[in-house]
Amino acid sequence: MHYSSSRRKALMMAGGAAAAAMVGRPAFAQSIPKGTIRILVGYPAGGGTDVMARLMADRLKDRLGANVIVENKAGASGTLAGAVLRDSPADGSVIMYAPSAATVAQRVTKKEMVFDLLKDVQTIGLTGTVSTAYVVSPTIGVNTFAEYVAWLKQNPKKHSFGSTAMGSSTHFFGVEIGQAIGIPLEPVAYKGAGPLIADLSAGHAPAGCGGLTDFLTHHRGGKLKILAISAPKRASSAPDIPTITEIGYPKLASEGFYGFYASAKMSPGLVDAWNKELTALVQTPELKERLTGLGLEVQTSSPKEFAERQLRDIESFTKSMKAAGYTPE
Repeated sequence: MHYSSSRRKALMMAGGAAAAAMVGRPAFAQSIPKGTIRILVGYPAGGGTDVMARLMADRLKDRLGANVIVENKAGASGTLAGAVLRDSPADGSVIMYAPSAATVAQRVTKKEMVFDLLKDVQTIGLTGTVSTAYVVSPTIGVNTFAEYVAWLKQNPKKHSFGSTAMGSSTHFFGVEIGQAIGIPLEPVAYKGAGPLIADLSAGHAPAGCGGLTDFLTHHRGGKLKILAISAPKRASSAPDIPTITEIGYPKLASEGFYGFYASAKMSPGLVDAWNKELTALVQTPELKERLTGLGLEVQTSSPKEFAERQLRDIESFTKSMKAAGYTPE
């Protein structure tokens, strides 16, 4: 099943209306509450999203003088947190931190989501962008992408790669690489980065595809080798790793994002207050350095800019899904 042109138009109109609504509503000055603040994360503890959320929560405690906790609401491919956010109080005490893999990707690849991305929640602001990384096991003995292509030609029974999330950029990027080099690569589903990293390190999987934030520490530790990242320019945290553009495939360049969301019921004033607080937070030198070290390219935005970015990504991700021959489930 592919999205029809009428379906795409309806999707874009709905999103455009949501973005326009942000502009049309007056934002009266309001303050973030001083009680307990909950940051929802749609993945288990220990993953890249969770680690970043906890770094920010720890620093928000001091900045706000409030009890700030991270709540892991894992399930439904990272989207369960969105349903919890939708049903939470709109008093500013509950926000969500999520990557595009749990928002844009799920909007495009799922016939139904447990919440409506364009109606049930609203954007607060970006914290940054992140690359998808294509990696290989250290056991196959290659150090560059060209060497990997040569290895594939010599090993026709090993034309596969592990994906940390089927139906996401970590799936489609690997498939598109295979199409670009003329060697079809079969995606193998993994339940997150942890099991894939273990198989790569042990030589049970020849290659893999996932977020740079998932792989960078293990690349440095020698458990795997990152051959290329999807971003159009090299990552600040990994200037030694080439981009997909540099190795000859500029049409495959792409980036995902991380950002904060609020319930659609939250007032414009509270959304604005949160945007100002979170923008200032991630730009503090110490936290910015920590986030960059995890593979995040720190970048902030207004709620409207984030909403517009999200719409563009929905459109481009739909094209990637079609190129990969994926059918929404």
